[in-house]
Amino acid sequence: MNARFACPICERPDILELPAAPWQCSGCDHRLEPRATDPALAHCPLCGNHELYRKKDFPHWLGLLILTVGCLAFALGNALYQQYWAWGILLGTAVLDAFLYHWVGDAVVCYRCNAHFRGVPAGAEHKPYELVIAERYRQEHLLSPTSKVQRPKSNA
Repeated sequence: MNARFACPICERPDILELPAAPWQCSGCDHRLEPRATDPALAHCPLCGNHELYRKKDFPHWLGLLILTVGCLAFALGNALYQQYWAWGILLGTAVLDAFLYHWVGDAVVCYRCNAHFRGVPAGAEHKPYELVIAERYRQEHLLSPTSKVQRPKSNA
């Protein structure tokens, strides 16, 4: 199993093969001790968070590119009065999308540190993405002392 994550201090991206020895960031020398992991991945080995979700391990930009090319080719085929070609292209991209959806595996992602874990079977405990949970962790990150976001100062 490998983990793609960003350094908690300088946010430099890195990849770590788990289980691993202590990790040290090449940018800020921050050290991270990965926790022991079980095969089911009940918690994040990097930050210890128990709230994880699953998503398709496929680049979103590529999916949107396929969709855009299919829609533009459909519009061009209709503009040239080639109805059969236009519908064939549109239905072909839908079949390609369905094939990729079933062929591509899942990745498990941590809400808190946004680490992506590949090579882990997503189980029943890994639910799909929940916006409410993600927003809670986003707010937690904004209010943390290590956040790079400027917070308004209180007058109290």
